[in-house]
Amino acid sequence: MVKSELICPICGRELETLPGGFRCKNRHTFDRAAKGYTNFLLPSQTKGKIPGDNKQMVDARRDFLDLGLYRLLSDTLNREAIRWLRAEGIASPRILDAGCGEGYYTAGLRAALDEAGIGGSMVGMDISKFALAAACRRTRGVEWGVASLFEMPVENGWADLLLNIFAPYSEEEFGRVLRKNGLLIMVFPGPRHLYGLKEILYEVPYENDVKHYQLKDFTFTGRVTVGDTVTVTGAQNIQNLFSMTPYYWKSSPEASARLARQESLVTEIQFDLLFYRKEKNPGKRKMPGREGKK
Repeated sequence: MVKSELICPICGRELETLPGGFRCKNRHTFDRAAKGYTNFLLPSQTKGKIPGDNKQMVDARRDFLDLGLYRLLSDTLNREAIRWLRAEGIASPRILDAGCGEGYYTAGLRAALDEAGIGGSMVGMDISKFALAAACRRTRGVEWGVASLFEMPVENGWADLLLNIFAPYSEEEFGRVLRKNGLLIMVFPGPRHLYGLKEILYEVPYENDVKHYQLKDFTFTGRVTVGDTVTVTGAQNIQNLFSMTPYYWKSSPEASARLARQESLVTEIQFDLLFYRKEKNPGKRKMPGREGKK
């Protein structure tokens, strides 16, 4: 058996890689699903029968992203990550995508690293098993795991680079898994993101309020904003985009019906990438295995 980059979510001990999954020294076993991901999510960490995005939501996001209209964000993220890794002299980085969804950005970064001759380990975590099933079809070279972002099965200080793209922020957990002087990249919609969509949905469209956050044990080091104007053609593609946004749940039935009649949508897209450096050594999560219990 080979030591992995992951720890047991039950007892916190190191996980060893088996032909079909993982096992710790306390013999807690986690089998890899036929689709390629491993489910580390414990019953106590879930709310509801289907944690995270359901299959319909995942399929809509996958189909929209595959149109390439958000390629600008992917390319920018890859460029900034590789620039930082080279500046830090990290030839074999350890990268964690917390809230990876169906893996579009994770797979894009893996491909960019391979093209740049940079190896290392990549882990993608998300609470939706449907998202991870889709992620497994995107690329190899990433360890995909179903897990809560608030209790990830990752060793203290394991990650050099932590990605958090349109996903929940977990202050203590992100501080725990990222090493000192490691980099956190958070991605948010920019002020004018999807303004054209909001012009159809709302009588008075509004800009998004974007600011950098003061994060415990992190120093804000910079921001990169990128944007473009795109045309989304086809009613189904427009609906797929709509279902990816919070407006899907907030819009009135009349607004949703108005959008459903559209066959073409011209809108701005805009993304803010925020960069944070970890200041302190990672904290430690108290787990049963660390206290000698089995």
